[in-house]
Amino acid sequence: MTIVVLSRRNLLAAGGSVLATGVLTAGVSGLLLPARADGLAPTESMTGGANNYRKGAAIVDRIGKGGFWMSGTVRRAGDGAPLAGQRIQIWAHTVEGQEHEPQSHGATLTDKDGAFRLEMPQIIPIFGQPHGHLAYDSGEFKTVFLRPIMRSAKDTSLEAHFVLQPA
Repeated sequence: MTIVVLSRRNLLAAGGSVLATGVLTAGVSGLLLPARADGLAPTESMTGGANNYRKGAAIVDRIGKGGFWMSGTVRRAGDGAPLAGQRIQIWAHTVEGQEHEPQSHGATLTDKDGAFRLEMPQIIPIFGQPHGHLAYDSGEFKTVFLRPIMRSAKDTSLEAHFVLQPA
């Protein structure tokens, strides 16, 4: 059995030895450096996301009579900074109209924290899937279409998040 006695002298000698070999300064990358983010990857468009898309849908306070909330965030790829003032178009098949009809479309803008929220009629299933459609299409960043599916047709809200890559 080995007994290690740590004294101030032993501890200082061990620390100096480690520094002399460069293990802490160069041998183990990042050991003395602060944690770094690897970067936030951009969101890829989803298959079927662009179905019934209408370029230039109007910015509205609410679509139809409301009752269902679509919300999310918009961030910049890489550093994840929130993007204010970004236009997000939303549309869906609802109790008030089918997703190809103009009254089922509307757009909103993100706030200073990159968050958006728009009330719309209750989404109902089409082809067996209750889902919404969202698009970023303003040009400063690459266009992204999303088609998130709800867990249940009884859900009264749905979230979708965008990470945008400069165009």
